[in-house]
Amino acid sequence: MRIGELAQASGTPIETIRFYEREGLLPMAARTEGNYRIYTPQHAQRLAFIRQCRSLDMTLDEVRVLLRFKDQPLADCGEVNSLLDEHIGHVAERIKALRALEKELRALRAACPVPHAAADCGILQGIDHAGAKPAAASKRHVRGTH
Repeated sequence: MRIGELAQASGTPIETIRFYEREGLLPMAARTEGNYRIYTPQHAQRLAFIRQCRSLDMTLDEVRVLLRFKDQPLADCGEVNSLLDEHIGHVAERIKALRALEKELRALRAACPVPHAAADCGILQGIDHAGAKPAAASKRHVRGTH
């Protein structure tokens, strides 16, 4: 199949497929005499695996490790277990940070229970006050959440 067909069948944008090829996650496709990429069912299966890893919020480096083991089916998967354990730890850290963020946002929301003049808005005042502390603001942002 051509790249457009693979994109449509997998729900993956063409640029993402090309990116995965450049990153070495997806093998380069053979080309026709007209220089069109021709993908096989194996490309589609590997792309589905990559997409599932990404939906689990795995980094490209983590996906590379998993693909290496997928390509070596007789290798011991202890490193795969360790990788997943570490990833679970990162997710737990992000959940903790998101809960702290939610608590802070709820406190801000409580500062302005009913609408009134923006000059007296407790939310805007709270954000303004917190913004005066740049170090604290940078700690609150949870990377990779939006």
